[in-house]
Amino acid sequence: MATFSSYIIKSFKHDGHLHRTWQENGMVPESLLHESHKAESMMVLINSQTKIIEADGKEWVSRIPGISFFIPKQWFNVVALLEDSGVRYYCNVASPPYVNGNVITYIDYDLDVIRMPGGAVHIVDQEEYERHKICYHYSSIVDGKVKQGLQDLLLRIQQGQAPFHDEWVHEYYRQWQKWKGEGAEA
Repeated sequence: MATFSSYIIKSFKHDGHLHRTWQENGMVPESLLHESHKAESMMVLINSQTKIIEADGKEWVSRIPGISFFIPKQWFNVVALLEDSGVRYYCNVASPPYVNGNVITYIDYDLDVIRMPGGAVHIVDQEEYERHKICYHYSSIVDGKVKQGLQDLLLRIQQGQAPFHDEWVHEYYRQWQKWKGEGAEA
């Protein structure tokens, strides 16, 4: 059976300070990736009950299973949250992912898009983005990349492109649970 490798996910702010860390995430092995995800070299990671450390040192444990999707060269990432009401997609407009060993990092640019289980789409934290654009002195290049990332993300959602497929999200989670169950018995 394919093995889920352990990764840490770290988000930073534009000035380089740490924003948030997810301590334990299982990377879906390439052999289990959906063809459309393989085609874009997506990194898919799963966590549940993982420790999360905030920039101020506060720690908490995630209550909702999450499947994170990172796509090379894209200025956003997507977290599918498996809630009782269905899959809620929390999307961060962010720098493309950078991988160093078993750590994935990115810069969080505050703008977020939430796609609710019923399909409603909300853009949130626009004011925070505008404040930080001034505070952190985003260049016109960064501002352009962020705005293009937001447009690319909204288009993907509108067109129902990967990774916005609930059935794939649930399948990844089932495979991870199966692997964890077999790993516990070994």
